[in-house]
Amino acid sequence: MNKAKQIPCNFSFVNIAIVIITCSLFFTACKIYSFRDVSIDYSKIKTIKIGFIENRARIVNPQLSPMLTDKLQQKITNQTKLIRTNNDDAHLQITGFIADYSVSTSGVSAQQSATNRLTVTLNMNLKNTVENTSNDFTVTRSFDFSANLSLDQAQASLQEEILRNLTDEIFNRIFSNW
Repeated sequence: MNKAKQIPCNFSFVNIAIVIITCSLFFTACKIYSFRDVSIDYSKIKTIKIGFIENRARIVNPQLSPMLTDKLQQKITNQTKLIRTNNDDAHLQITGFIADYSVSTSGVSAQQSATNRLTVTLNMNLKNTVENTSNDFTVTRSFDFSANLSLDQAQASLQEEILRNLTDEIFNRIFSNW
């Protein structure tokens, strides 16, 4: 008669807690992930005006400007306590435009293009009327796609990633002191 050996499981709550604490310390120490919050002085900054992000690039994706503006408005509304307004006396005022929207070859295989890269560059401005400051910054993101896809196909498949990455970058530059 075969008797199956039982291997005792010694994982306890304490062991699991030690693993979680160790991992969080590792990720924080290596700056893979930091547990930062939005840094806004809500006693001074209460309102925000988010201007339409215009498209001034050579190649115009007609959907990008309105969708990017909307996505940025949603992110700021959902992740801050700021009140959106269209008044010119808002405490924070965000304006910007798409400066570059271009495609280049990023990978070659057998002397043919294998991978293309879509690069999107935004020129943004953050005006703080409370502190009377203005900060210009540039956001550039690249997105690789198969050379077998047309630009329209690539835009359709990358649309959510483009919007998410650009919105996150703008938000982090403004509110997380990155």
